[in-house]
Amino acid sequence: MSKAKPIRVFIVDDHDMLREGLASFLRAYPDLKMVGEAASGSEAIRLCRDLQPDVVLMDLMMPEMDGVTAIQTIHQELPRIRFIALSSFSDDKLVKSALRAGATGYLLKNVPAARLAEAIRATHTGLPILSPEITLSFSEKAEPLAMPPGNELTSRETEVLNLMIAGLSNAEIGMQLKISPFTVKNHVSSVLVKMGVSSRTEAVSQALQKKK
Repeated sequence: MSKAKPIRVFIVDDHDMLREGLASFLRAYPDLKMVGEAASGSEAIRLCRDLQPDVVLMDLMMPEMDGVTAIQTIHQELPRIRFIALSSFSDDKLVKSALRAGATGYLLKNVPAARLAEAIRATHTGLPILSPEITLSFSEKAEPLAMPPGNELTSRETEVLNLMIAGLSNAEIGMQLKISPFTVKNHVSSVLVKMGVSSRTEAVSQALQKKK
């Protein structure tokens, strides 16, 4: 059996020390491989075209071109590449801007190394991942989506959908809402049917679009 190829990671941040720290972190995990780095959004766009990484760790606050713009530009041209937005800020507007631009995950820069490694692996498979602080904010500010008559989400389904947006698994949603994984599964299935989608990823993407 052939060994799985490491996940190819690209780092974008205008601070040299942070890039060096992330590079050192990646060397500790054999299934993660750093393939390049950039100090600006424009440089990231150019190098991503050449290097075709699997996952990009993108700083959002950079001079010249911000990370949200860089994510959007790269995502439109190279939709296979996944993005984790890294920021010191958990502002809801910034989070939603990054996710709408094409980021799969959003983590604060104080994220533990093991959690970041898990997030990179999850992001590579297309699963949305958010920092716990952002997850809590999303769940506390759950608002009903505008749905066609007869397909409105219940308050519980809205809570489940917001936690799906936050990247929680069924088991984690169950723990958060104090309900069984089986009940969560039923709520998720109902959400997908009402939204007319076939996957959690589609549901999250559609929900973010409707929350603009």
